[in-house]
Amino acid sequence: MSRLPPPLPWPAGARAAASFTFDLDAESGLLWERPEVAGRASVITHQSYGPLVGLPRLLDLLERHRVRSTFFVPGWTAERYPGAVRDVVAAGHEVGHHGYLHEQPSALTEAGEVTALDRGLEALEAVAGIRPVGYRAPMWDASWRTGRLLAERGFLYDSSLMDGDSPYELAVDAPAAGGPASVVEIPIHWALDDWERYAYLPDLVGSGLIEAPAVARAVWEAELDGLRSAGGCWVLTCHPFLTGRPGRALELERLLERVLGMDDVWLAPLEDVARHTRSLGLTPRVLTPPEVPSTPAPVTTTPVQS
Repeated sequence: MSRLPPPLPWPAGARAAASFTFDLDAESGLLWERPEVAGRASVITHQSYGPLVGLPRLLDLLERHRVRSTFFVPGWTAERYPGAVRDVVAAGHEVGHHGYLHEQPSALTEAGEVTALDRGLEALEAVAGIRPVGYRAPMWDASWRTGRLLAERGFLYDSSLMDGDSPYELAVDAPAAGGPASVVEIPIHWALDDWERYAYLPDLVGSGLIEAPAVARAVWEAELDGLRSAGGCWVLTCHPFLTGRPGRALELERLLERVLGMDDVWLAPLEDVARHTRSLGLTPRVLTPPEVPSTPAPVTTTPVQS
């Protein structure tokens, strides 16, 4: 008997689920942590390639294959590139919340996290006329209070945590304003992120080793094959300023074609995955931060001078 939890039942008898997702960070991915880069034109244009060129290429790719995806958008990006976000909506894709200026939730106070959430919601409503049901923590670094704050605002799901192969219901503290007592969690992990393969900016990001697109695809396919075998949910995260480059987009299209050729994999945007998960009536899981035991301070000694 397996010690693993049984896989979720997927729609139409599928064996596993898959979703291609995109984080439309643009410059916000750097500006919150390093505001001084606003004065560096080369750095800024590396990021703005996303909404200006990469996004149109990826939208064309998805349209060719009639695939709906999820785009997580910071509110600041929506305000700076409103046409890009409206193009995503007009193409029929889901737009999720991704902070305001790509703020790292675990580095904020509760008041700061609330401000980032509410300001991002206001920006997406003003620019695209939408209120997202899904959220992804910038830098994939949620705080322990993030789930509660999302439930209080009526979010259906989060996609920021890394402790499962399949979605689950994440229990939250009793929320204010009558929100639900859980949010659906759709796990992600670092191997399924193009940032780890392609991101490089001198003295800012990366080691200088930029992966070949074929190697990136091989890594993602290995994870796809594993999660398909396990009956899990494969969630790929790409950034238009990275994977929107021509050679990388070609490999992404080859990967998409392979997924589309799998008749036992349900390919869907994350909202659909979350609504299916919610329909299963799963018992919410309770996650608690670890208690770190106190340890004696290290003993320091003064060297003997001769």
